Amino acid sequence: MLLVLLILIPLLGGILSFFLKTNAAAKNIALLFSVATFAMSLCTLCHKGTLSLQADWLPQLGSSFSLSLDGMAKMLCLLTTLTFPLVLTATRANNYENENSFYGLTLLIQAGLLGVFLASDVLLFYFFWELALIPAYFLSSRWGGEQRIRAAFKFFVYTFAGSLLLLVGILYLYFKTADHSFALQSFYQLKLTVQEQNLGFWLFFIAFAIKMPMFPFHTWQPNAYEQSPTPTTMLLSGIMAKMGLYAVVRWLLPVFPVAAHHFSHLIIVLSVIGILYASLIAIKVDDMKRLVAYSSIAHIGLMCAALFSHSEYGLQGALVQMFNHGINVVGLWIVVNVIEQQVGTRKFSELGGLAQKAPTLAILFCVMVFANVALPLTNAFVGEFLMFLGLFSYNVWAAAFACISIILGAVYSLWMMQKVFYGPLNAKTELATDSSGAVNFSLIVIVILVIVGGVYPQPILDLVKDTVQTVLVK
Repeated sequence: MLLVLLILIPLLGGILSFFLKTNAAAKNIALLFSVATFAMSLCTLCHKGTLSLQADWLPQLGSSFSLSLDGMAKMLCLLTTLTFPLVLTATRANNYENENSFYGLTLLIQAGLLGVFLASDVLLFYFFWELALIPAYFLSSRWGGEQRIRAAFKFFVYTFAGSLLLLVGILYLYFKTADHSFALQSFYQLKLTVQEQNLGFWLFFIAFAIKMPMFPFHTWQPNAYEQSPTPTTMLLSGIMAKMGLYAVVRWLLPVFPVAAHHFSHLIIVLSVIGILYASLIAIKVDDMKRLVAYSSIAHIGLMCAALFSHSEYGLQGALVQMFNHGINVVGLWIVVNVIEQQVGTRKFSELGGLAQKAPTLAILFCVMVFANVALPLTNAFVGEFLMFLGLFSYNVWAAAFACISIILGAVYSLWMMQKVFYGPLNAKTELATDSSGAVNFSLIVIVILVIVGGVYPQPILDLVKDTVQTVLVK
């Protein structure tokens, strides 16, 4: 029942929000249902082992309403359910037209995300995959910036192409199963030839690579992140990007082990190129949103490379970093949102001196920056250290080039801190004030997670260890 409630609570909350009449009611209902979902997620952590549920759905097609919650799924459900109330609390002061629809679509995204992480039936997985993406498109196209239509259209084209490839891949494997079943175990038990594995691998991988996104399938991301309303950007970057990484671990590596080993070198090379490319562009941009967007591409690229290192350290590091990056990048976006709401700009050339007006925000943002560069004793250090260990065990040169991102990440992160919070005040920043209690609450929670995760990462490592062993056996 817990697994059903995890999906049902945000789904019902989203549907209810569409019928609300006032903006305050929409905000309160969204926050209430997101907190209730978080409570359900905490309850699942009290259960050791894997929770599962199965019921009839489309038996004539060999598909069932099958949910499963192992350690990796628990971690990502925890990330999802924790992030939503933090985002909704920190952006409570934001005002949007027709907020009942805005928050209704936001909660539908949460229901879709949780369904993706819980589904152990491939057709059900695809259903929730689309449920998470479609509301994000409408949020971006309706409540985004001045160029939102262009950005949303590009987002739609990329994600639609990825979804189509994913559907073709699912049907291709479905007809290969002995009993024409969409069950996860039926896909795991497939005996595919090398050619069949290669074809299936690329159908699935391109769909997942678009969603991460990784180089060269990333070009929709900077514009989408920049033009989307900031709460949507937080969800796209903090959680939805993890859908692709999760799918690689859950579906790609176990179903196509031979193809995954065969193409791992190419995937790692593309990932490392993406890491360096995104980091260099992040240094040159003049917009906080675009900098964090390119920073996210670099971090995702490192996680993808580590997943294909086929080493225990690399897999552990990537899974741990999926959680930690989701927390850290949401913290960065919260600060970006506060600055944009107060000052009316995100351009570095128009900012400066905010530490004089917002000292609390500056201190909290400083911790976010340290986590973004994976400073020791922050949560990101643990994941990055393990990922680099995995890459070194796979190929020294790939790891060496990837390590350049450490320097580049420090350059653009510290440069952002300096340009925004230090230097002289100007006409725009002179009117800024310190962050509110709601914003500080969300950021303090994130700071605590950053420090605790850096000092004691064992709980997250324990959650993912069984998944790592399962993938390595495959």
